[in-house]
Amino acid sequence: MMAVSPQEKERYMAMMGKGGKKILHIEHWSNPDAETYLTGIDYYERPRECRQRLAELWPMLNLPIPESNEPKKRPSLGLDGASSNAQRHTVRWGDSETATFEHGEKYFKTEEDVFNFHPLQHADFREWEHVVENWDFSSVEAIYNRLRKNYPAEWGDKAPEFSTAGCGFYNTMFMWPMLTFGWEMFLATCLEDEFEPVMKEFAEINRRVFTAFTKLPVNFCGCHDDIVMTNGPVCPPDWMNKYIFPRYEEYWGMMRDHGITVNFTTDGKPDVYVDDLYACGMRGLITEPYCDFKAVAKKYPDIMLAGEGDNRILTYGTKDDIRKMVESMVETGKMCGGYFMCIGNHIPWNVPGESIKYYLDYSDKLAWR
Repeated sequence: MMAVSPQEKERYMAMMGKGGKKILHIEHWSNPDAETYLTGIDYYERPRECRQRLAELWPMLNLPIPESNEPKKRPSLGLDGASSNAQRHTVRWGDSETATFEHGEKYFKTEEDVFNFHPLQHADFREWEHVVENWDFSSVEAIYNRLRKNYPAEWGDKAPEFSTAGCGFYNTMFMWPMLTFGWEMFLATCLEDEFEPVMKEFAEINRRVFTAFTKLPVNFCGCHDDIVMTNGPVCPPDWMNKYIFPRYEEYWGMMRDHGITVNFTTDGKPDVYVDDLYACGMRGLITEPYCDFKAVAKKYPDIMLAGEGDNRILTYGTKDDIRKMVESMVETGKMCGGYFMCIGNHIPWNVPGESIKYYLDYSDKLAWR
């Protein structure tokens, strides 16, 4: 089994809640214009050279480097005065645009449409772009065969020691009905008794997914569900305790039994559910600055924790505001061995490059335990 680099081992230890003196970064990065600003190399004309130079200047970003230096087409969104495509229900994202934000609305018009839907009868979701994870879920084998090719054959069924190799799933449970049926129809039906059989079938699909994950050569599993909004939960605790948390406990228990560490990602303000998530087996939380990170770090000093930085401060704040944000983040990082510097609500295409440079420079100087 091959040995990992010292840098990867350092990141692995931080992800396990045992970070060293330097506080590392995990950034949600979608800002090609900032890359041009930071490197002096046009991202669109020479994308590989640009990212290589970025890695030299700020290696802590740990961003992937494109294999090709072939020029990229400049996006029209954001350059023509509009940042969205109303016809396609998309918005500008990095050097391209998002997948559609039109989900199940055009397929499910009534509550009966929802209650009559059988996910297991439609387990091949490859034609359904709007559910994000549009895979063939008809069997564990189909899922495993889709994923195993992403890892070196020589690894067999076990990742190298200290490797950060991972797998991940966007529709851990909550996202399935929300994406499939659309936001309004989900809210209209989720409290009805007839909703339970539908959720049981989604749960079986995910049971196949996580069974396949246990067979992969990975040390980490990233799970995503936007179970909260910026002001707190979408659904009440009794609903979560019926439909969501028991599934998390089951799936994450499968991961734990195979030596795989689970990190959970949610947008919004998850404070009220952090204890539940931890009890279910979560060992890492990636969320947004609406969360009270210091309270989480104080209670769970050994978890992986990321997302306290705020892009609103990067976008609209002064240089001094950015420094104060970094200082506050470092304060939290000293409380938690798995803390990562991270702008939790993303670094999208319209955040000024100058502000990002302030953030990176201050982090480089101040982000030490």
